[in-house]
Amino acid sequence: MSEFSKEDFLPLQQSQDADQINRPSLSYWQDARIRFLKNKQACVSAVIVAFMVLLCLLGPVIWPVNPAESNLEQGYLRPSWSFAGLQALIIDDYFPKKAEIPEYIPSDELGKIGQMSVEGEATNINVRLVWEQVPGAIEYIIYRNEYRPDSKSSIGLPLGRTKRLHFDDGLKLELITYHYTLLPVDAQGNTKGFKTLEVPIRLAFTPSEAKKKGIDAEVGKEIELQAHPLGTDSLGRDILARIIQGGRISLFIGIVAPLIYVILGILIGGCSGYFGGKIDNWIMRVTDFVIALPFLLFVILFKVILGNQPGSSDIGVILFALVVLSWTGTARLVRGQVLQLREEPYIQAAKMLGAKPLYIILRHMVPNTMGVILVTLTFAIPSCIFTEAFLSFIGMGVIEPVTSWGSLCNDGLKSIEIAPHVLVIPSVFISITVLAFNILGDGLRDALDAKMRSRE
Repeated sequence: MSEFSKEDFLPLQQSQDADQINRPSLSYWQDARIRFLKNKQACVSAVIVAFMVLLCLLGPVIWPVNPAESNLEQGYLRPSWSFAGLQALIIDDYFPKKAEIPEYIPSDELGKIGQMSVEGEATNINVRLVWEQVPGAIEYIIYRNEYRPDSKSSIGLPLGRTKRLHFDDGLKLELITYHYTLLPVDAQGNTKGFKTLEVPIRLAFTPSEAKKKGIDAEVGKEIELQAHPLGTDSLGRDILARIIQGGRISLFIGIVAPLIYVILGILIGGCSGYFGGKIDNWIMRVTDFVIALPFLLFVILFKVILGNQPGSSDIGVILFALVVLSWTGTARLVRGQVLQLREEPYIQAAKMLGAKPLYIILRHMVPNTMGVILVTLTFAIPSCIFTEAFLSFIGMGVIEPVTSWGSLCNDGLKSIEIAPHVLVIPSVFISITVLAFNILGDGLRDALDAKMRSRE
């Protein structure tokens, strides 16, 4: 036999060229957080989602404007994108006075139209037009148009006829620029030529109207009114305040409903996948039946069964309909995950140690499907927001006096030709929020997918 020395039994020394662990040991959630932060689009979407939530929660504090307060004289204001309010003039109560009819100036044909101007201030209360007498004219026709006419056929809306040398217009004046056209008429009813005057309208209040709004100012003073950075609707209500109020309803329904039906789907899908057999078969048949139900039809039936009158806006009915009809997708997804997990060795070990089924589901299976559940939740939220907006848009969801982004779109559709911003602004908020939640869901799916770690 060969002899061994003590050196032969010494432990081997690790070579300097041996492989070193260059990557630190990370838990599943630590690794997911790092990979999520690398996704710039998902991070931006998370910031947008947080901004929308904070805007709806803290908006009434930052922008304390009553969304139900109407100002008819400020209807359909365009977005100003600034927080500076309109300047309004306090004028004396207006009592139009009529001058004497001037003597007729004979002429073989209508003479040339002289100077035409506005007497005093052109306000939303009244515009007084004055002009020089035209030889041969026995009366004058006044027209109004929002655009400058290029011919006699496009001079606009006829306001009236007068034999005097002035005319008072108080017919629903908006804060825009009007084009007034003067058309002289001779004794035979003939006309010749016309003259157009461009008149910008400014906002004004009488002292009595100002006091109703809580404004105490002297005649002739200018005051600054409440700003409307996103404009106003047909009743002069502030769109920004209504966006904040509507967002609270839309996000409440869009977040609470998915939370409830995702939890319900987790419990139903977990039990179905864990117990299997007849229980799984019965649960899946019920799931197939619920999936086959037409959503819109059953929303209408729920509103009838729960005793809601047509035109009511019970948020509870919408939540109930979304929960009852939307849990099936989560249940199927969780069931598939549980069917894979229940054969794992640690599940079998828990069973052998006497763990109860509810404990195994909640302690082992649900946490291991949490990644899939979070991704499902982030995709369910924009789906519910869009569903609520659709129901409110067709009049089956939230309606006045309660408002949501969908009902705001419904209101804006009625005035899309004259004030498109009333429809565009809530539509943009819906689109940005839904898009941000979808991109956030994609980012969470990539970050929580364990297979992504091996691909990097």
